[in-house]
Amino acid sequence: MKLRLPSEFLFQVFALLFAVIVVHAAYVGVIRPSADSQLALQAAQQAAGETPTGNRSLTVVIKDYEQEACFILMLWALAIMGLKATRTRAEVVMLSRELIAIPEGTSILPRDAREQSRSLESLPVEEQDYLLPRALSNALSRFTTTGSIPAVSDAVREQCDIEADRLDSELSMVRYISWAIPSIGFIGTVRGIGDALGQAYKAVEGDISGVTVSLGVAFNSTFVALVLSIIIMFALHQLQLSQERLVLNTQRYIDRHLIRHLSVPRG
Repeated sequence: MKLRLPSEFLFQVFALLFAVIVVHAAYVGVIRPSADSQLALQAAQQAAGETPTGNRSLTVVIKDYEQEACFILMLWALAIMGLKATRTRAEVVMLSRELIAIPEGTSILPRDAREQSRSLESLPVEEQDYLLPRALSNALSRFTTTGSIPAVSDAVREQCDIEADRLDSELSMVRYISWAIPSIGFIGTVRGIGDALGQAYKAVEGDISGVTVSLGVAFNSTFVALVLSIIIMFALHQLQLSQERLVLNTQRYIDRHLIRHLSVPRG
């Protein structure tokens, strides 16, 4: 745990920097020049009394600063979830391995539990920090000290509950981003409506171009923010589903491969 948290923090910092660089470069190099050229063409056609040709392109819809900020946050959130999904996938793969070899029909007594944990101690340090090895090690240790099968079941359940809470808390940043993106979109809406109201006098005089551009900013920012928020929430729910399945499958694994083999001597 102590080794993983700093690395995750550094990953998040560099992921944010990478998202800022990539998105801003795309906006400066492609999106805004394309949108400006299209808007300039339509303005020239309107000034000449012609009907503007062409539909509003995607670059016009996403050209403003609010949309740029939303894309940066979306890439950042996807990078964080990608790291969590990679870790979860590695832990799911471990469920297909035989970490403790207990032949069918063999009973494990409290004095034998310590011997079974040696295979877990031989795992690489990174894998020892996964949920399944930690839960198995905790279960074997509890069985050695208490000699009680119900105490082992309680220890496994407690370990899995703690892991579920930890996984849920580590997604707090992604939840914040999923809330921040619509908020940024609404900021763009307020800014666009404010600009439109500031140019209302021009509309009274017959020039509505400024008002329409400002209203376009308002509606486009909200539209883009809500679409990106839907994408993030879908990815977040899929990640949470995989993590919840990991915790449940870990409990089943321990029940099937360890707890049912435990035995307490009578007498």
